[in-house]
Amino acid sequence: MPVIRVLMIDDDPVVRRTIARMLAPPDYEMTLAQDGLVGIEHYRQMGCDVVITDMIMPVKEGIETILELRVIAPSLPILAISVGRQSGSADLLKLSHRLGATEILPKPFTASQLRAAIDKCLRPQTDLDGNDFS
Repeated sequence: MPVIRVLMIDDDPVVRRTIARMLAPPDYEMTLAQDGLVGIEHYRQMGCDVVITDMIMPVKEGIETILELRVIAPSLPILAISVGRQSGSADLLKLSHRLGATEILPKPFTASQLRAAIDKCLRPQTDLDGNDFS
């Protein structure tokens, strides 16, 4: 199985390090960014197979990041994450899905839940008739 290149965007350094440990080599290659502005610059310079982005961040929030990435790379798999129990965070995740996130995952999550969400992001998208959109 080829290495999956992941761009992880989250303003919390503990979350970034934790997710980097969950997605360890040799299966994953991680690039970490502290906000959407830095994350988009990393994507422009290096690309990736999937983006994981937090929704609530300073400088450039998750929705702004998703919208900009959709312009740059319309088919890029994007996993939106946020604390699901916070007031409004669940709604923000649902909104991110409608605005272009491929998948959503509320925090906290396990390593196996994270890997399953990434796998789902990377699967070819098909319609009800089985037509491949990838």
